[in-house]
Amino acid sequence: MEEVFYNANQDFTLQYPVLLAPLKLEDDEDLCLKKIRIVASYVDILIARRIWNYHSISASTMLYAMFVTLREIRHKEPNEIADILIEKIKNDTESFESGDYPFALHGQNGRRIHLLLARMTDYIEQKSGMPSHYLDYITGAGTKRYEVEHIWADHYERHTDEFSHPADFQNIRNRIGDLLLLQKSFNQSYGDLPYEEKLPHYHGQNLLAKSLHPRCYDHNPGFLKFVRERGLPFEPYEQFNKADIEKRQNLYKMIAEEIWDPKKLLEIASS
Repeated sequence: MEEVFYNANQDFTLQYPVLLAPLKLEDDEDLCLKKIRIVASYVDILIARRIWNYHSISASTMLYAMFVTLREIRHKEPNEIADILIEKIKNDTESFESGDYPFALHGQNGRRIHLLLARMTDYIEQKSGMPSHYLDYITGAGTKRYEVEHIWADHYERHTDEFSHPADFQNIRNRIGDLLLLQKSFNQSYGDLPYEEKLPHYHGQNLLAKSLHPRCYDHNPGFLKFVRERGLPFEPYEQFNKADIEKRQNLYKMIAEEIWDPKKLLEIASS
């Protein structure tokens, strides 16, 4: 029931009537749970895509769409629910491509990005054979609390070879490809350093941060197998410039497309 939990973390209270819509009194517990998982997975995909495209997921914004969805899946069977909801996703104009506005941190979406980065970090770690640390990423306290941190320190003067204006530097620096989840204590100690000086310390962090370091690609069979099978363009960076942020932006997009893949609905329905 992870998807119900993820949606609740996003404060999306409208999920509950939609989750209940396909249930019938004669459904046994296993069937009820399967229906709930299909619908919750759809809601999870919808939320992630909307956040990635800077669109609101507030109750006032989403109420009508959820009412229509509720009506369409009422008392349906798992395969019918999956087909209906996948078709809705296909007809949706939102995706992880981002168009002219690459997904980035701004003054009001920090918590949303934190939750997405937690999912992405946890996903690649679990797929690499590591235990889940999702709850640590979202509920830590004090200096052990995880925060959204930039790979680039906030020093425009270090990047004047690529930027002629501080605003252009900030626009690129705030893209999700330049962001990680790191413990507060890490940022207090190393956050202001140039990339080359921070890089050795990334190797001791979570896998998404560690993947910046060349040693991550040595004697790490679970991670290397996962990367090879999924065709994800992970690579180490001795230096980290504008073009490298663009590469990481694309990597994060591909990870998001895997996590929030509509095919998941069919897999649940047929399980």
